[in-house]
Amino acid sequence: ERHAGCSCITASVDDIHFEHTIGVGKVVNIIANVNRAFTSSMEVGILVTCEDLYTDRQWKVCHAFATFVARRTEAGKVQLKQVIPRTQMEQMEYSLAAERRRMRLIHAEIITDLLNSSAAQLGECQEYQDAVPAERTRVESVELVLPPHANHQVSTFGGQIMAWMENVATIAASRLCNAHPTLRTIDMFHFRGPSHIGDRLVLKAIVNNSFKHSMEVGVCAEAYQGGEPLRHINSAFMTFEVLDSDRKPSTVPRIRPEPVDGKRRYQEAIARRKIRLDRKYIISCKQTQVPLSVPWDPSNQMYLSYNNVSALKLMDTRNNWVLTSEKNKVRLYTLEENHVLCFKVEMHVSVPAEQTFHLLSDLRRRKEWDRHYEECEVINHADEDDTLYRVATPSVSKGGKSKDFILLASRRKPCDARDPYLIALRSVTLPTHPPTEDCTRGEVLCAGFTIWEESSTVTKV
Repeated sequence: ERHAGCSCITASVDDIHFEHTIGVGKVVNIIANVNRAFTSSMEVGILVTCEDLYTDRQWKVCHAFATFVARRTEAGKVQLKQVIPRTQMEQMEYSLAAERRRMRLIHAEIITDLLNSSAAQLGECQEYQDAVPAERTRVESVELVLPPHANHQVSTFGGQIMAWMENVATIAASRLCNAHPTLRTIDMFHFRGPSHIGDRLVLKAIVNNSFKHSMEVGVCAEAYQGGEPLRHINSAFMTFEVLDSDRKPSTVPRIRPEPVDGKRRYQEAIARRKIRLDRKYIISCKQTQVPLSVPWDPSNQMYLSYNNVSALKLMDTRNNWVLTSEKNKVRLYTLEENHVLCFKVEMHVSVPAEQTFHLLSDLRRRKEWDRHYEECEVINHADEDDTLYRVATPSVSKGGKSKDFILLASRRKPCDARDPYLIALRSVTLPTHPPTEDCTRGEVLCAGFTIWEESSTVTKV
């Protein structure tokens, strides 16, 4: 609201992974910043850390991203002012916010498609001896929204709704494991509508499925007032673990799902778990920990594309590149870090930026100007922004084998004038294209082009 200058409402919160817990008597530090403003919405980054005053130890609890929307005024829709990033960190978050927004907009549709396809492939639910009936974990609670639960707009705090939802989810998880569970993740969720002072909130939770060391709890929040029908406010999926005396995850009991809807939730929980593991494997790791080549399939395409683009943006926003040489107005920069040597080549071309983007986007045309590209074939047009290629390059030594690469090319047009056109490349693996004896399989962690419009006829690449 400080940035917008008007009332704002919480629209959504991205996936949250709690790295550590917070104990009684600890100090919690919360830092929030507007990373980027779009037309009427903005992304706010929230960093939560914990501090032990007796040992002077600090640790990160979670890093969340929430989307807020400026509330309409009598004059109509509010046009938000742009955020001007100044530090390297602000520039990085500003750039990545556009990619996170893109992922949010397609998230629900992609997750639905993946759940439908994955659930259909899973078949019947597996039976376990001594499994706990899912019905035993069902919890329902009703909360009355009072003035302390609401903000200055008389709407219930989103955090209050989430706290109530976590309470019933914790009870449901406890009924399965007969212990005190620890919340580990909350999947991305959207607030479907507001609730106000005087509303009764009906909160329902049930364990959808349990795995070796974790369990997924589904929670639904509905609101009503007087004789009104129930209004769906929010739904969330929370993952819990049970920690032993050494703070290690212990084994949890298996669940026996109810017929029909219970089996559907059971199977969809398996699919969501795979999506979570893919996301954690691809996104949550530090860039130096991500394997060079990651298996590609439709279930992780969204996260691979995000990782591909964000890696190039992160590299481009670094401010410690060293100018190594300059010749014919072409500059060569280098950056050595963590035993990795990176190169950046910068030049200006007398071609409009959009035309440059379209020419460089199609890797099949690259062999017209790059002698290191011998062959390039399209393997799969995943969507209008992502394409899989097989690229063959000549041997670097006389008599040696040629190299080939399986590359994911992700292209992005700018959201506004502060964004470049972008083409990001990284290696992936495909079971349909294994390494062959004729070629040495090469690996690319991060490569591509950032294309900046300097004028209507001059472009910086």
